[in-house]
This record gives sequence, structure tokens and C-alpha cells, in this order.
Amino acid sequence: MLVKWIRCAVVDRVGFDRGQRKWAGLLGEPGFRAQGGGWSRSQPGVIHLFSFWESRAFYDSFMARSHDRLAAAQQGSFQDSRVRLFEYRFDVKMGFEPRFHDADLLRVAHTKVHEDRAEHFALMQEKVWNPAMAGSPGMLRGVFAQAESGCEFLVLSMWKSAAERAKYRTERVERLALRAQTGADIAAITGDVIDMEPSWTV
Repeated sequence: MLVKWIRCAVVDRVGFDRGQRKWAGLLGEPGFRAQGGGWSRSQPGVIHLFSFWESRAFYDSFMARSHDRLAAAQQGSFQDSRVRLFEYRFDVKMGFEPRFHDADLLRVAHTKVHEDRAEHFALMQEKVWNPAMAGSPGMLRGVFAQAESGCEFLVLSMWKSAAERAKYRTERVERLALRAQTGADIAAITGDVIDMEPSWTV
């Protein structure tokens, strides 16, 4: 499964929102599974969108045929667009399904790791971080995915509410990071918390 992550700064909210609703046209596309996203909590005017495709071949076919027609409605409504593609590695909580309808909040972590530590990082995600996140109240599901470069990873988790996500406390995270030897693995990490915009869910 392919995970696509789009981040951009919106300069025309009304125009962007109107155009975003046109992406409902994705429903007829072969290999398309789901799309959803919303507004960044830390950066005003920034949005994050995530879409899931059965494979890179289906995604490439869509990009060659239908993408530009659907994207035309949003022209001029955003800037600084960044697109990244990741391949699914494993579930963060068992039984992952690419759907957004029951989530209020998304959490994204984007990590670049040292080349010789990529497999250790993935193993620690599976053995240390995943059980901790899966046991957090309000965490619905999540996915761990890897970029083609091999040294870049995405963790996307879906939450019932902001209050529940807040229970995943700082001191607990620090303790887990120590156990997972995160400092030795990571070259750079960024993340964001996203308030879902239900009307953008496809």
C-alpha cells in the first residue's frame, strides 16, 4: 500500500476548501483507498492531507490520467506544496484500515534516520513504540511507512480526540525514547498534530 503525504500553506481558504471537495472524484479511481486531512495545530494556514493507494502502479496511472483535472479547481489557493510518498511497512495498532471518518485528530511524525540505523529504527518502532501507542486510550489506528530512499519514515496515527491524545504524556515519551535508543537512530524529526476537516474525507 502506498501512502501519499501532502503539506501546503493555504492562501485562499474558501477557494481551497471548495477545490478540496472536488477530490471526491477520487472514488472512481482504480486502486484508490481513502483520503483525509485537515489543519495544522502548530502552523496557522498549513494543511496536511494523506491518501492511500493499493500500489504505486495504481497511483502512477492516476497521476498520468486524472490528477491534473481534479487539481485544477485549487489552482492559486495554496503555496509551498510538498509531496512525499511512502510504502506501508506495518500497522501501529493491529487491524489498520485506511479510513478517516471516525477520527477527530491526526498525528504525523516524519523521521530521517542514519543509513546504518534504518532497520534498528523500524524494529524499535515495532517492539517499543507501537505497543505504547496502541495501548493509549483514544488511539484508533496507525501506520508505519518507509520512503524509497530507505532512510525516511512516516508514522501516521488517528485519534478519537485531542484530550485522549494529550494522555500520551511527555515523560512517557522520553522514557520510551531512551529504551528505543532513538537518539542514535535519528538524524532529523518533525511532526504535527492535525485537526480533521471532515468535509475533505474521501
